[in-house]
Amino acid sequence: METDSANGTDCAKAPDLGPVAAAMARLAAGVTDAGLGEPTPCPKYAVRELLAHVLGLSAAFRDAARKDFGPSTAVDPGTVEWVLPDDWRSELPRLLDELVAAWDGDTRAGGFPFPAAAAGKVALNELLVHGWDLARATGQDYAPAEADLRVSYGLMAPAADGGGRDGMFGPVVPVPAGAPLLDRVVGLSGRRPDWRPGD
Repeated sequence: METDSANGTDCAKAPDLGPVAAAMARLAAGVTDAGLGEPTPCPKYAVRELLAHVLGLSAAFRDAARKDFGPSTAVDPGTVEWVLPDDWRSELPRLLDELVAAWDGDTRAGGFPFPAAAAGKVALNELLVHGWDLARATGQDYAPAEADLRVSYGLMAPAADGGGRDGMFGPVVPVPAGAPLLDRVVGLSGRRPDWRPGD
């Protein structure tokens, strides 16, 4: 079995997306209508746009898992203007449930071919990091499982020197080596672990 030395996980096996999807659904359910305009650690997104982005990426990765290739798997997410639909409170949990699917063989997402296991890790990382964004923006508790944090860390750490980041993340925010793993993941994603609304 081939393993990833950074996190001790099987490189050929997609991660279990259930925990991060459930956490995202819980966080989204905690968002009030009045909170939709609040800022997030993503400078371009208020909570409304962040939720729309999560809804869109959930649909895209669901379709990638199903190998249902079409517009959702062909579009670069960086080119999309995210608009939150009126039915997001029912649509997002449904999409998250559908996202938690079998990942095997090869697939396509964001217009690029992927081994499905790698796409599953990217999906997990997106949900984990944006879960932190949403929790921090809305004042909710957030404690991802260590196994999921290791997947995110293993995905982002090799590109921390700037090579291979491909505009997916902002510049790395330095975090002390002894900091909690969540803070290190957040720093690798280009966010300040101490970010609070109003910063």
